[in-house]
Amino acid sequence: MAKDKLIGVDLGGTTIKFAILTDAGEIQQKWSIKTNTFDEGSHIVPDIIESINHHLDLYQLDPERIIGIGMGTPGTVNRDTGTVTGAFNLNWKTEQPVKANIETGTGFKLTLDNDANAAALGEAWKGAGNNDDEVSFITLGTGVGGGLVSNGQLIHGTAGAGGEVGHVVVEPNGYLCTCGNHGCLEQYASATGVVRLAQDSAEEYVGSSKLKQMISDGDEVTSKIVFDLAKDGDFLANEVVNKVAYYLGYATAAISNILNPSAIIIGGGVAAAGEFLRARIEKEWTKFAFPTVRASTRVKLAELGNDAGVIGAASLARV
Repeated sequence: MAKDKLIGVDLGGTTIKFAILTDAGEIQQKWSIKTNTFDEGSHIVPDIIESINHHLDLYQLDPERIIGIGMGTPGTVNRDTGTVTGAFNLNWKTEQPVKANIETGTGFKLTLDNDANAAALGEAWKGAGNNDDEVSFITLGTGVGGGLVSNGQLIHGTAGAGGEVGHVVVEPNGYLCTCGNHGCLEQYASATGVVRLAQDSAEEYVGSSKLKQMISDGDEVTSKIVFDLAKDGDFLANEVVNKVAYYLGYATAAISNILNPSAIIIGGGVAAAGEFLRARIEKEWTKFAFPTVRASTRVKLAELGNDAGVIGAASLARV
């Protein structure tokens, strides 16, 4: 019997997403379960095993057809040992032997990588990257992550820190980052970074602005609210968006000048602002990009949404 199915797992702090795909990357079935982080995350791997085995039975899918499982996970992945460390949002306080346990529990080979890398592979393979071998991906959420694909392969670096685009320094001596450095992109372009920029900008702004009024009144302000107010013409909100676009344009141009990808793709929750944000990033990117890069690289929005993680994870199992 031909092996023609892939299983993709996108492990997140609140939800675990699963998909069964063809070897060409088409999703045939998908489902999700809640991530149980109680008891130091000890239920997570058993839940993944149980869910995969249950759904293969449910769909009456012969295990002989499964090529393998690919999984994207938070934390630092040791791809040689198949272990995960530092996944604090999963309540994993020690090194986790994820690969060995899942392979034993399912009988399938498991390939692991970081969740942002998996999403990058998904967009490169079936999304805005158009299956090109040279694609850079940046995801804007609670933090800023990313993945860099060159020669069709993820760049991991010597210690697995390749592609940590959220820690490109865009403002020397700027905001303190959780990594210990100052001025990292994550502190300016993540959802929390946008709000911080808005709060600091509001302190200095003396004109009329709904955004300033909300901040002065102590109302809850989110990155979505900042972008929505900017779209409605709020001057201060637009100034904040312009700052965010400047930092993103600067960082993505630096990445583009080094790698010259066919596309630098922007995804994640903050990128839901869509063309309104992308066009401003591209305007700043153009100022900093090397001439050859300006002519050959495109700044694009991600296309796969929440499916990027499971599709990219599944692609890990192809190798």
